[in-house]
Amino acid sequence: MEAAAGEPTEPGNLAGVRHIILVLSGKGGVGKSTISTELALALRHQGKKVGILDVDLCGPSIPHMLHAQGKAVHQCDSGWVPVFVDQEQSISLMSVGFLLENPDEAVVWRGPKKHALIKQFVSDVAWGELDYLVVDTPPGTSDEHMATVEALRPYKPLGALVVTTPQAVSIGDVRRELTFCKKTGLQVIGVIENMSGFACPHCAECTNVFSSGGGEELARLAGVPFLGPGYRTWLTFGRSTVSH
Repeated sequence: MEAAAGEPTEPGNLAGVRHIILVLSGKGGVGKSTISTELALALRHQGKKVGILDVDLCGPSIPHMLHAQGKAVHQCDSGWVPVFVDQEQSISLMSVGFLLENPDEAVVWRGPKKHALIKQFVSDVAWGELDYLVVDTPPGTSDEHMATVEALRPYKPLGALVVTTPQAVSIGDVRRELTFCKKTGLQVIGVIENMSGFACPHCAECTNVFSSGGGEELARLAGVPFLGPGYRTWLTFGRSTVSH
């Protein structure tokens, strides 16, 4: 049967992936990679097989978060074999961090080379059977985001989680991120307000460090779901996602 326009002619290495979730942020330093990591761990806790694709090429931090630094990526007939970060092999990870000879090496590449690697990550990683693939993207709205969305579009991603913090500068950047999602046809699963407070280690009371409620108000004005503070989102979202 002839493939429809925009659909892959062959199933490829993402054929066994049931759901794809992108994690976006308007600016750096809001905890996007932490949310990606904790979401993957929460889904694993629900008994799901999860992959993490780290396309933050200039700041690949997830290997460090999952204590996978220094591990090697191997080749198989289908392409790259991702790194398993747990003994049960329930979480697999692919990152440019595994391809650098020196972990402190800066990725100083022009756009075309970055685009080529993103496309290779999408097409040439042998994920096998996964319930979820969590895609950790760079901050902002750049050509790398366009390359990622376009490469994944044929596989119909479930949507995007947008991470912000309560500060006004972060809220403004997230408005642009939501506009990016609208223009590229990427459904917004919800907005997460991270770093909105800290829990006292003695009484567990949550105290706001910055202003609060900005993320919720932004989500309301944009007409997208507000998923709450980051510290509990990966738990509630993980449960609600696997229940559908």
